[in-house]
Amino acid sequence: MFWYEDDIKRLEKQRSQLISQPATLFYGSSSIRLWQTLANDFADHAPVNLGFGGSTLAACTWFFDRVMEGYQPQRLIIYAGDNDLGDGRHPEEVFLFFQQLAARVQKRFGALPCYFISLKPSMARWHMAPQFHFTNKIISEEIVANQPNWHFINIYDAMLNADGQPDTSYYDSDGLHLTPKGYALWARIVKSALNS
Repeated sequence: MFWYEDDIKRLEKQRSQLISQPATLFYGSSSIRLWQTLANDFADHAPVNLGFGGSTLAACTWFFDRVMEGYQPQRLIIYAGDNDLGDGRHPEEVFLFFQQLAARVQKRFGALPCYFISLKPSMARWHMAPQFHFTNKIISEEIVANQPNWHFINIYDAMLNADGQPDTSYYDSDGLHLTPKGYALWARIVKSALNS
């Protein structure tokens, strides 16, 4: 996990420079970190961006207590797991990391409303679509059955075109990261979940 150290130190420095306590923590991989419009998209929810590039759900769990030190949020929103599968981990491993993360959230924050953004269907990892679909399925089922403070936000289906393939207009040239149009879609879906 040492290769994330610079990013974690950046997040710690960011926290030390905050002049007000954010209400909404966005935590996860580069899909969160690169969300340039996040502060404006969620201005009503006083957000802070705690994404760190290339992070896995395993890394988010590993660094959770360190990154969350000093925060007293009203809600937590997470996107991670994409890179775990990309690194060759199995859906069941990602599921276990989710359970571990949920336990850490409970221990630190108690009954905090939490939102897990489903893994996205990108072109770069479309050859792994069955693993992504299965990971989303088992995490969403876990949330319904055993995680009363958690909500599953399905962005997967909305990012497919009429042919059931990833809509290229939502993705950057690398076929993995999002365009402004992709983030606008995420913002609408996440805000709808927060307001429901």
